[in-house]
Amino acid sequence: MSRKKPLPPKAQVASRPSPTKIKQGTPPALDLETSPKRQVFLTDVALRDGHQSLLATRMRTEDLLAAAEEMDKVGFWSLEVWGGATFDSCLRFLKEDPWERLRAFRSAMPNTRLQMLLRGQNLVGYRHYADDVLEKFIELSAKNGIDVFRIFDALNDLRNIKPAMEVVKACGKHVEATICYTVSPVHSLNHFVEQAKQLEDLGADTLCIKDMAGLLPPFEAYELISRLKATVRVPIHLHTHYTSGMASMSSLMAIIGGLDILDTALSPLSGGTSHPPTESFIAALRNTPYDTKLDLQQLAPAAEKLRKARKRYRQFESDFTGVDTDILLSQVPGGMLSNLAAQLAEQNALDKIKEVLEEIPRVRKDMGYPPLVTPTSQIVGTQATLNVLTGERYKVITNETKNYFQGLYGKPPGTLNSKIRQKSLEGDQPVLGRPADNLDPELDDAQQELIGREVADEDVVSYALLPSVALQFFDERERGELRPEPLLEESDSGPAVAHDLHLAPVEFKVTVHGESYHIRVSGSGQTLDGVKPYYIKVNDKLEEVYLEPIQEVLAGAPEAPVSPSAKAEGRPKPSHPGDVVTPMPGRVVKVLVAQGDKVKAGDPLLVVEAMKMENRVQAPIAGTVGAIYAKEGDEVNPDETLIHIDS
Repeated sequence: MSRKKPLPPKAQVASRPSPTKIKQGTPPALDLETSPKRQVFLTDVALRDGHQSLLATRMRTEDLLAAAEEMDKVGFWSLEVWGGATFDSCLRFLKEDPWERLRAFRSAMPNTRLQMLLRGQNLVGYRHYADDVLEKFIELSAKNGIDVFRIFDALNDLRNIKPAMEVVKACGKHVEATICYTVSPVHSLNHFVEQAKQLEDLGADTLCIKDMAGLLPPFEAYELISRLKATVRVPIHLHTHYTSGMASMSSLMAIIGGLDILDTALSPLSGGTSHPPTESFIAALRNTPYDTKLDLQQLAPAAEKLRKARKRYRQFESDFTGVDTDILLSQVPGGMLSNLAAQLAEQNALDKIKEVLEEIPRVRKDMGYPPLVTPTSQIVGTQATLNVLTGERYKVITNETKNYFQGLYGKPPGTLNSKIRQKSLEGDQPVLGRPADNLDPELDDAQQELIGREVADEDVVSYALLPSVALQFFDERERGELRPEPLLEESDSGPAVAHDLHLAPVEFKVTVHGESYHIRVSGSGQTLDGVKPYYIKVNDKLEEVYLEPIQEVLAGAPEAPVSPSAKAEGRPKPSHPGDVVTPMPGRVVKVLVAQGDKVKAGDPLLVVEAMKMENRVQAPIAGTVGAIYAKEGDEVNPDETLIHIDS
């Protein structure tokens, strides 16, 4: 018999104070006698967002399942196990089929609702996908085990949320419509409350406030939840990160304000850039009107399994372990910060990270103050990085920035910088309607491109979402060569793969007494007593060393990292006006021209993926393609000529 937790009761609107009694910006009077009192339900996110926040989404399914079986016995309202970055990470780094992971979770946890994070029309990718892809992805997600779909849009554009809500409803599953909380001149509590009412009218079963950067202050949490409970009838769910140090205080105040469901993470994967600890809230609310009714003793076995498993992933530990109050000014989520550090380290420019962090709010203002959450966090962060590295704002504009200004991600919350928009559009017309209305169906093309392979429906969707990553995964699966990145205590029998959420990779060759060694810094741990562990590969053998912080290590490195593929292909250094280079290190996704093609200045020549964003590299001059030095799948750097154009 199923033991899934029931939904919290519908709110009794008439029993709550009118929102007009609470003035925005003024901390409301806190009266425990009149505050709503009810059991609080918990969603534990350790199996998805916990390790995504703290361990770069690198935990393998085998290490999560042991804890999952124990957590299924506890009685959580739901467990978040899928979506977000886990889909990409499974294929790209762990060499696991994400659909198999979902089925394994479903088998291990038959008594608990399984929940996923869905990025609206972006699904689990970084661009908008056609409606046929959205429909098939949700249908297969529901079929393979997802009960609750938490659906958000990075711009809070409800047009990008509505289609996913309708498909989830058609599948008979639970819609948790989501509002991304942020702070800016164009966002207000009135704005969030009005959006909540609109989402309820669209058919939301629950509403979630998603505070991805930990910006929600305690008294504002109380005010926001109180006003939501006075306006909508559906249960309210809060998701907040610990980064700023306010998460537990804000969560408690939200509970007193009438919150129905709270996200927490089991203690071994809580705190830092993760979430408030589950056990602490169970204990804090015990024997109160908000008692969770959960048993702490039942959590101990799962916590112990996760605590033990976490030690295996110390090479992926975030360098951030405490409280970062700077986020209250920059609003940069922890995952975005580590991505920026990685990109700057690859260019020996980590010393410029302060300039990049100062540039991010300026770029965000130019873009109309989008909430910094995937994919807008990557778009803003990548553009800010290029603005600093090139020494001129918007000298290089990424393909995603152009798409953003054109309206291909939706309607920005505020006014766009008209000069930057004009420069980005380059004469193209802006998109005024729902972006996905302009997209042709994609599934049939994906199916055609996979002819000759034995693929399931899930594989076709994986390819439609992440073509180059999925193809590499399929090829390795067919050859029986699926090997995840090695953990420190494991032998490395496969090729070195650089992960993207650390101050690495840095590659170079060292010659000692006539013998050459290939060195790759593949990860770093936490600084302790002035030194920190680095995980390096010497001729593909993984070892641990303790050194000064990475800034000092980089000071003695070569002027630019050496790419193995560049060495193999013999790419020349750029020295002529027709030499085409990438603005940032990345991987070639597609080459758009052939030798002998005629091109005009500004024509797209190839697509390079960097910071999870696909950027089109354009022709610097008009002429004929004389030579192509890069192919799809190559890792490339800014100091290499990828294509040469004869003028």
